[in-house]
Amino acid sequence: QVQLVESGGGLVQPGGSLRLSCAASGSISSINVMGWYRQAPGKQRELVAAINSGGTTNYADSVKGRFTISRANAKDTVFLRMNSLKPEDTAVYYCNAVLKEYGSSWDEYWGQGTQVTVSS
Repeated sequence: QVQLVESGGGLVQPGGSLRLSCAASGSISSINVMGWYRQAPGKQRELVAAINSGGTTNYADSVKGRFTISRANAKDTVFLRMNSLKPEDTAVYYCNAVLKEYGSSWDEYWGQGTQVTVSS
């Protein structure tokens, strides 16, 4: 059974920085894409950043230039470095992965979410 576990959320002042981590575990044969989504109260979940197996990245316009997504060498862990944080970045951040388990086809998985609050 695949599990995605996020960490690194918390309270930070505007202009500050946080780094989120997501570790994928289980009988994983390959990972196509890992990324981060966020959902603020009263809003729909939106893509923040994603990185595929080849290292190609994709960012939401609202975070481009401020956030950086990266992978560990093992490629079972993804990070989101968030700089110049704004109150508008306040949301629950969810890790997402498209991966393949041994003996199974491609499927999409979600973490439980980690709260990021940007406030003075």
